[in-house]
Amino acid sequence: MPTASPSEPIGRYEKQPTVPLPADARVLTGDRAWNAAAETAVARAAGRAPLLVVDAYPGADLPRLADALTDALPDWTIVDVEDAAALPAEVLDARFADNLTDDRVFGVLSHANVDAFYDPERLAKLAVEVDGDDRPVVLLGWGADLVARRTGAPYALVLADMARWEIQLRQRDGAPNWRAANPAEDRLRKYKRGFFVEWRAADRHKRTMFDRVDFVLDANAIGAAAPTGRAAGMVAGDAFRTAIANAARAPFRVVPFFDPGVWGGQWMKEKLDLDPAQPNYAWCFDCVPEENSLLLEDADGAIVEIPSLDLVLTQPKALLGERTYARFGAEFPIRFDFLDTMEGGNLSLQVHPLTDYIQQTFGMAYTQDESYYMLDAGDDAKVFLGFKDGIDRDAMMADLRAAEDGERPFDAEKYVNAFPAKKHDHFLIPAGTVHSSGANSMVLEISATPFIFTFKLWDWGRVGLDGVPRPVHLDHGERNLAWERDTAWTEANLVDQARVVSREGDTLEERTGLHELEFIEVRRHWFADEVRHDTEGTVNVLNLVEGDEAEVASPTGAFAPYTVHYAETFIVPAAVGPYLIRRSARSRAERFGTVKASVRGTRTGEA
Repeated sequence: MPTASPSEPIGRYEKQPTVPLPADARVLTGDRAWNAAAETAVARAAGRAPLLVVDAYPGADLPRLADALTDALPDWTIVDVEDAAALPAEVLDARFADNLTDDRVFGVLSHANVDAFYDPERLAKLAVEVDGDDRPVVLLGWGADLVARRTGAPYALVLADMARWEIQLRQRDGAPNWRAANPAEDRLRKYKRGFFVEWRAADRHKRTMFDRVDFVLDANAIGAAAPTGRAAGMVAGDAFRTAIANAARAPFRVVPFFDPGVWGGQWMKEKLDLDPAQPNYAWCFDCVPEENSLLLEDADGAIVEIPSLDLVLTQPKALLGERTYARFGAEFPIRFDFLDTMEGGNLSLQVHPLTDYIQQTFGMAYTQDESYYMLDAGDDAKVFLGFKDGIDRDAMMADLRAAEDGERPFDAEKYVNAFPAKKHDHFLIPAGTVHSSGANSMVLEISATPFIFTFKLWDWGRVGLDGVPRPVHLDHGERNLAWERDTAWTEANLVDQARVVSREGDTLEERTGLHELEFIEVRRHWFADEVRHDTEGTVNVLNLVEGDEAEVASPTGAFAPYTVHYAETFIVPAAVGPYLIRRSARSRAERFGTVKASVRGTRTGEA
């Protein structure tokens, strides 16, 4: 049997995976979409003036939305709720100053709701005006539902939703934060404002609407930076809810996104069939539901893009499992992503905050424990991990501060272990451990989700792609370094921890980590034809790390077989229960390997 080697270009890595809408659902576009929404508002009005509410996630292009509404509904009055009632930018800056801080990267999580961004008196006045208007009205903007609920009138509700990754792309192109006067501000500061303040309030707000929305609109496709070749689609609320509920009961993938970086490599460009004109790709975020998208596809192939977070927020028990949901709430706790340094450079030398520190300093519930699984590696690949024996911590911090000031480069290998790395090695990195991946590595990073909390200690003297030095946080880093994790401890606890769990025929199950201080459990399965799994009541996240193509199937036929390709990350919701992974009919591989992550201590029957 011929072998499909992962060293050859794969080409079949699916960059636009979809989730099916119900068979009878159709994606509406253009005037047809807005007319359907208007008809719903008219039918619901019961003799009153009809009211249509378009509540748009912050970052949506309101001027273009208003233009589309005006063209489609010329007899309706368009009311911009944001212009009418939002607090001025300077008031919002002062209100959230403690959350935004002076730091370029880190803030403190806000617990505000959307009404904190509005003048309550102006909201109330606007509700009275709308309630008394005898013309058909469209309320438009983030928080439009606040006004509509104050009127007491029946209305049709459209959620114009957006994925965070699309918002970031627009901010890089000069878009400001929500009603902020910061179009030229550093993109890291824009992201900080979204992450710590705006998106938190926006997600709380849309959770109140999911059960009531009549239509969901793809706002990713509206705007100057919108994806080309796709009209802004709208889908009925019932179809949206059904598709999401079905997705939480079968294997699926979120839409990966790729980004260049100063240390980025060439592996993904070749193996995953990416744009060869780009200088490099550093990251692939292949399973970060907080920022990724889901593509809902109808029977005609039309697409509506929604945030994959909507699935987490609406179906947390089915997706995560009851015990995982009880532990984390409606938050997806596992992240898979790629770090490509093939023909690139070292990652920054870094450390992640300890749990108590991240809670007390930033308001996060848990921290970014992680690991590096080597999907591929060059002959000279290495991982920096843990301190060398007997180092002088004061001397190391003095050398780091001298490097930060530009006096001299930091000699990382004087203080930090450098372990040789080869394909399929797995290095464990509990929070507090100094670490970095070296050049010529293709890392599958398996980690907990709070992913911006990286304290860089040394960045090899580089600047970012924007020409600005990348942020280094020595004060934060020093407070979180676990100095006792020396060479002996690191070798005994974090390197080469794979242990055989079971062996049956051509199937081998190994436990590769993570460390006992981390809540993620990782199992690796090798097989030639088929291996059986069970979610055991908690969400599973997997990657096909060896082999060309496989199928995820239900032994009871509960879902249709789902095809996955080499290097693809896929999610098996807790509600699936038993499932199997088998070679596909088209596969040419002799053996397959998967890594599977789950939340330790949440499987059925575990204490």
